[in-house]
Amino acid sequence: MRIHVTSVFVHDQDEALRFYTDVLGFEKKHDVPLGGENRWLTVVSPEDPNGTELLLEPDKHPAVKPYTTALFADGIPVASFRVDDVHAEFDRLGKLGVRFTQEPLDMGPVATAVLDDTCGNLIQIMHSS
Repeated sequence: MRIHVTSVFVHDQDEALRFYTDVLGFEKKHDVPLGGENRWLTVVSPEDPNGTELLLEPDKHPAVKPYTTALFADGIPVASFRVDDVHAEFDRLGKLGVRFTQEPLDMGPVATAVLDDTCGNLIQIMHSS
């Protein structure tokens, strides 16, 4: 068993696609109309184009807003992405205007930082030695 697709809820799929591709560096994998303005919109890592897909899922369900708002307010990331070097990625993304809610934090063999994806979510980036 493997994880094939996981999702983050976003308030605007176009905005999310721009952020996750142009800023974070993912690539669009699927963009399938589902009727109305909603789409099955996924991105993948260019390093693993056949790997796990991240679904940029519309936040229209009534349970989503209270859930994502509470997580964001409490500083809890909804996803964690592995990077080669948290400090270098923090610097790169900071130059692109990304807002971080947690600067790089070294915790022994793991380093983390947390960023705002501009779409209602906090995302953790991490590396381990």
